[in-house]
Amino acid sequence: MFAADDNDVPTETSSDSTATPRRRRRRSRSRRGRENAATENVAVENGDQEAPAETPRRKAEIEVSDADLENHPFAQLGLSPGIVKRVARLGFTEPTDIQAALIPPALAGHDCLGQARTGTGKTAAFSLPMLEKIERGAGMQAIILVPTRELCGQVGEQIKLFTPRGGPRCLMVYGGTRVRSDLNRLEEGVEVVVGTPGRVLDLIRRGALKLDKTRLAVLDEVDRMLDIGFRDDIKAILRKVHKDAQMIFVSATMSPEIRRLTQVFMTDEVDLNVSEDKLTVDQVVQEYMTVDQPEKFRALVAFLQADNPPLSIVFTRTKRSAQNVARKLKTRGIECAEIHGDLAQNRRGKVLADLKAGKLHVLVATDLASRGLDVLDVTHVVNYDISEDPSVYVHRVGRTARMGRTGYALTFVTREQGKELTAIEMLINKEIKRRDPLF
Repeated sequence: MFAADDNDVPTETSSDSTATPRRRRRRSRSRRGRENAATENVAVENGDQEAPAETPRRKAEIEVSDADLENHPFAQLGLSPGIVKRVARLGFTEPTDIQAALIPPALAGHDCLGQARTGTGKTAAFSLPMLEKIERGAGMQAIILVPTRELCGQVGEQIKLFTPRGGPRCLMVYGGTRVRSDLNRLEEGVEVVVGTPGRVLDLIRRGALKLDKTRLAVLDEVDRMLDIGFRDDIKAILRKVHKDAQMIFVSATMSPEIRRLTQVFMTDEVDLNVSEDKLTVDQVVQEYMTVDQPEKFRALVAFLQADNPPLSIVFTRTKRSAQNVARKLKTRGIECAEIHGDLAQNRRGKVLADLKAGKLHVLVATDLASRGLDVLDVTHVVNYDISEDPSVYVHRVGRTARMGRTGYALTFVTREQGKELTAIEMLINKEIKRRDPLF
């Protein structure tokens, strides 16, 4: 898989060795500029907790006293004063359910299997205990696998936020960027790697990334990685990890395939389920609208004009549909963009950066391309095309009502799709109310 990454390493030529010092410096600056641009083009969304849009170290942090630290709720979970201080200064007050459940056993060294709904703080739940165990300068010690490039950036930036000054160094690796930059950083030395399975496996096969001394392996959003088809890559990577390494798997849902993974790679794991068997958050108002296929776009425009949502995601079944819907919305003067599997990485980064900057009001997305989109400000979700798989509906609706906020989800249903709507209602154990067309 992802064999294209093999072509990312530029071929060295003899001309570099004969170049003048000035030319070498110019080429070096040019190379660094391209690599920095590639990095900057990957927008980092707000994570499971609210992270700042600015560079983490430039964030104006909250001043806290020693007395505040002693009584801080995160200190009661067993975290050290240094980590608690970082958390407190970033404005975190109370741990979420998954954080309160997972941090203590993770600190104690247990293998952990954590299940919690999307947007409930899973990143902090595994990264804070990790930072307590990792030592700067002691080599590569922690690997975190994520399903998408966007989530890779999000998790990596969250870890950097939580890391005290002088703490372990974190490298984010994913497809669509130059391998040379990853190779250089790994040679310089890092303690934590966050990456997508394809790029991580590529670096392992090149001999640049060694996991034999890894003390911790984390699988984030395991269900999404398996959905995308990373099962074999995940197994290949975990087999390279030290046999005594601690394992932490976190997921929004728990399938039999995930259970089989735990049987192979975990020992006496602690099973933590704080999802309360709720597949959708209570704060989401869910409605459907009966619309014939030719009238869907007209219904969408009428909805956007009537409700005027600050930021909405419109889900389509195919990338061609996403392109068509986005193109027609733009002709109506609606600030929007599409995101799908064929979109180039720099374009994806630009779209996500515009979302963060408030330049877009509508994002038209396919399901696969939306993996890892954790933008806290999404207020409305529109299922332009209903999915045949009810669990996909759950994932879509989870894009709104993040971190306890309210949200709204509208699903377009044709007259032939009553069976799909019923399957969704049975899965979420809730009747979805009907909304009359707006045209």
